[in-house]
Amino acid sequence: MTLYLRHYWKDERLSFPSTNNQSMTFDSRLVKKIWVPDMFFVHSKRSFIHDTTTDNVMLRVYPDGNVLYSLRVTVTAMCNMDLSRFPLDTQTCSLEIESYAYTDDDLMLYWKKGNESLNTDDRISLSQFLIQKFHTTTKLAFYSSTGWYNRLYIHFTLRRHIFFFLLQTYFPATLMVMLSWVSFWIDRRAVPARVPLGITTVLTMSTIITGVNASMPRVSYIKAVDIYLWVSFVFVFLSVIEYAAVNYLSTVQERKERKLRERLPCTCGIGNPDDMMIDPQITGYGSMDVNTTGNYGMPENGGRQERILAQVALNDPQITGQVKASRSYVNIWIDTHAIDKYSRVVFPGAYILFNIIYWSIYS
Repeated sequence: MTLYLRHYWKDERLSFPSTNNQSMTFDSRLVKKIWVPDMFFVHSKRSFIHDTTTDNVMLRVYPDGNVLYSLRVTVTAMCNMDLSRFPLDTQTCSLEIESYAYTDDDLMLYWKKGNESLNTDDRISLSQFLIQKFHTTTKLAFYSSTGWYNRLYIHFTLRRHIFFFLLQTYFPATLMVMLSWVSFWIDRRAVPARVPLGITTVLTMSTIITGVNASMPRVSYIKAVDIYLWVSFVFVFLSVIEYAAVNYLSTVQERKERKLRERLPCTCGIGNPDDMMIDPQITGYGSMDVNTTGNYGMPENGGRQERILAQVALNDPQITGQVKASRSYVNIWIDTHAIDKYSRVVFPGAYILFNIIYWSIYS
């Protein structure tokens, strides 16, 4: 920050007679010939007094010996930040001013007008933070080898702007999670459509996480943005696992149907083909021609659950030799794509619940 640091003190040795009580102003050349406070910025990484076009130093002496000493200084100071709530965090940074040589017994420092001693430009704005408030305090600092020193504090309360991170991090992550849900509406047999979609969303989430961490300090604790990104990554990853489960279970089911179809007799071995029927009250379909039984199984439209109860009546004694009654029934229960149907509700519901809990905690 760049600031005007103004010191006030009284030195009776600098008093002078004046008929109109007007002060006298001097530049930096007189500063070297009188006593001035040896102030420095504690925990400063770099600080300097501006010297363009000359040293930006002003010394004003009043007839009664009061002195105003003003400097234009730029300071780069350290601020300890807790990034556990990043980027929804509020930070408190302090600028500390202290005498380097004079202890509390020699020099007493205080703010002339308390918080009113701080005046800022209303047009000041930061790219990442909003200056919510600032206040002043005065404390004593102890050094074991030299003693107690007066120290002045300026505390700045900074709240981070969230809009940038919403556009660059939260919105893309949310859109990737929503994009992964599209696979739940794609037919399970469309492997070239569902697999690349899942892999693309996983890789995109990995890129977002890497980009965020590359611009952040390497801290040893979890940040709020890490929680959101990794939970989103888990949702995207689970959508890929969901399709793997659907594909595996569908394969197992098709194998069972294939074996069951092989055990069913062809229509030529049935004494009375009219006895083969499909119960319309259960399936929602009407009577089927017996010649279509060889093709029964998964419907062409695999996007909805099918419950098929096929009642096959076999009257030929050569076929039903192992059946005690003259009529046997083979029940086939097929429940397809239930995982996809449940996922369409469970995944969005769980993610919405996570967002409600997340924003209620960190906002």
